[in-house]
Amino acid sequence: MARKKKHQGHANHERWLVSYADFITLLFAFFVVMFASSQTDKAKARAISESVSQALDKGGVQAMVHEVLGGTVDEKGQGNALMKGPGGSQPKNEPNPPPPENKELLPKLTYLTEALKAEIKAGKLEIKQEERGLVISLKQAAFFPSGDDTVDPKSYEAIDKIAGIFRNSPNPIRLEGHTDSRPIHTDRFRSNWELSSARAIAMLELLSTHFGIPHERLAVVGYADTMPKVSNDTEDGRARNRRVDIVILNSRVAPATAAAEPAKTPVAPPAAAEPPTLPKKK
Repeated sequence: MARKKKHQGHANHERWLVSYADFITLLFAFFVVMFASSQTDKAKARAISESVSQALDKGGVQAMVHEVLGGTVDEKGQGNALMKGPGGSQPKNEPNPPPPENKELLPKLTYLTEALKAEIKAGKLEIKQEERGLVISLKQAAFFPSGDDTVDPKSYEAIDKIAGIFRNSPNPIRLEGHTDSRPIHTDRFRSNWELSSARAIAMLELLSTHFGIPHERLAVVGYADTMPKVSNDTEDGRARNRRVDIVILNSRVAPATAAAEPAKTPVAPPAAAEPPTLPKKK
């Protein structure tokens, strides 16, 4: 009896897809691991490596891609993956760009830094840009006698350069008086509150009377020793804290400040000797 011939099975022409898929998966995992190795953030590298392992074990390649591109959260609850992801954060080594509201004051910062280069180098004042605006810190030792609120005429030249910026811009100006932590009690000033306020008022009167800055653009605040720049534990620290800050408010902070402050009733300043005149330029 003749044996029946076995029919040969059809050849599977798609078997190569299995090897190809494995190759592509391994290649993708290789590049992801290389990317993780190039990052300085250890939490990020660890998170990506764990994601690769889980994806290879469970076949969740798409989930891994979403996690890497969308950002991860470390054990502290902070995002540490790519900046564009929902949990991402900006690289630590890159400085934050200045807020858009502060860009309007950058030309003034550049001009004053150059115009007052000598005073800054001598340690008489400091200039910096904050979120609220441009802050010019006048050191007490260079602008006021110790324990007094009379502006030293030798500082008029520097104040004139600062006032020139005020004339060319409509920004409101805050004059903030500060003292160190050592209490004062004299016949004229019973506390640091009175001294800090008196120095801010003296600067207001000088800017208005001698340099033509309108009163309505100026505001006065006395902080005493409640807002030190540095610790009051050393003499150098106390010297830096004794200051009058001239703050040029930016356009974002100015309306909010005006709305928060109640209407002011003009108060006549206390009687004082006739203010000194500007020294003649040589």
